[in-house]
Amino acid sequence: MTKHAVVIAGGGPTGLMLAAELALAGVDVAIVERRESQALAGSRAGGLHSRTIEVLDQRGVAERFLSQGKVTQVGAFAMVALDISDFPTRHNYGLALWQEHIERILAAWVEELSVPIYRGREVTGFAQDETGVDVEVSACETTAESFERTSFRAAYLVGCDGGRSLIRKRAGIDFPGWDPSTSYLIAEVEMTGEPAFGLRHVGRGVHGIGRLEDGKRVRVVSSEQQVRQGDEPTIDDLREALVAAYGSDFGVHNVTYLSRFTDTTRQAARYRERRVLLAGDAAHVHSPSGGQGLNIGVQDAVNLGWKLAQVVRGTALENLLDTYHAERHPIAARVLKNTMAQTALNRGDDRTQALREILSELVKFDEPRKRYAAMISGLDVHYDFGEGHPLLGRRMPDLDLVTESGPRRVFTLLHAARPLLLNLGEPGALDIAPWADRVQRIDARYTGLWELPLLGVVEPPAAVLIRPDGYVAWASDGAAQGLHEALSTWFGPAQA
Repeated sequence: MTKHAVVIAGGGPTGLMLAAELALAGVDVAIVERRESQALAGSRAGGLHSRTIEVLDQRGVAERFLSQGKVTQVGAFAMVALDISDFPTRHNYGLALWQEHIERILAAWVEELSVPIYRGREVTGFAQDETGVDVEVSACETTAESFERTSFRAAYLVGCDGGRSLIRKRAGIDFPGWDPSTSYLIAEVEMTGEPAFGLRHVGRGVHGIGRLEDGKRVRVVSSEQQVRQGDEPTIDDLREALVAAYGSDFGVHNVTYLSRFTDTTRQAARYRERRVLLAGDAAHVHSPSGGQGLNIGVQDAVNLGWKLAQVVRGTALENLLDTYHAERHPIAARVLKNTMAQTALNRGDDRTQALREILSELVKFDEPRKRYAAMISGLDVHYDFGEGHPLLGRRMPDLDLVTESGPRRVFTLLHAARPLLLNLGEPGALDIAPWADRVQRIDARYTGLWELPLLGVVEPPAAVLIRPDGYVAWASDGAAQGLHEALSTWFGPAQA
């Protein structure tokens, strides 16, 4: 039997990010992945939002993605682009980058962190007890290599295995929600005719054609006139959808990728069943409107990773894992609502068209634009930690600090995925000796404004306690009141 502290089922963006977070914390983690290589036949997701880029910056790897993608304003609501170039963040933009490239970069990083990936394998069952989980692993049907069924033993199992998650089903976690109201085809093809590039709204949905990097092929996303399900659409289905939307199929041929997806909208009733947890599409599925799915999956992973690491290492109590559901479930529930609203706006009758036109005008005004842009980009996330400083529960701004060792950015101080007490008051103040093995303390100076999207300028604190995921767990004007309680809540009991 192979032993690991954590086994992750699924090596997509969520599983890879979670593996990296756990590896940074020194946890023995492994991924079980169906594919024999990281290569994708095609990409459904096509970009990173601002908060996801910030998260990658917090780990020192953002430039790997920025160098491969195109900086742009990728957020949209009601088919209106939501410009965030005036937002107070170092990354006031999105990044156009196909999922196949995102996964390739993440996988290379995970390899550097020495995380084993068992490829051509899938989790086919598990049984958990009071001390761990026995995970049954079998070869996939497509695996050429001979591989006998085997078992892994892990302290925890995390299902990052997509919307049809076997882990979720076998854990007995309900997946309530709404059945599809529309379906889409997505394809990578060649065309003999000259297609109408760009997005358009026709009939019941949105259609788009864009040129791929090689200059020969194009990517097509097209709503179908009737709701269809199943992962094996044909080229005739694609031709039918193109003709309905454009009046021509543009001589489509040489299909290298063709898939179907719907606006099925569901969310796991709970993200944890004892020693089994869910993240990404295994926990929530929804329409691709706004391009939020991959992004909130990566952010699920960053929220869960440091918590799970502390529990595995015994520095924090197991109930810390309950905060994962408490914090991330409401975030995904909000995404489900805004994607359902956007899908409804794409219906083709005249009344819905009138509503979409009115909302399109509305979101061009500053206040609505900022509100929806902050939501879709992930910059407005606010976890409820109770009463306190306005920063409490919000993302920590990436300030340019002056420290004893020279200029440092806040995000640079988070590269190791360790919590940080940032003392901006009297040097040497705020004793955290009982947590010194877990929490780094930095004395620094900062004289600029503290500003957050939607919140605006806030009163600068004298000290902040920052979680490894970049959210403020405690803030003060200089007094230590509540600091030790926050340290115990998030990073475990004090050491004698």
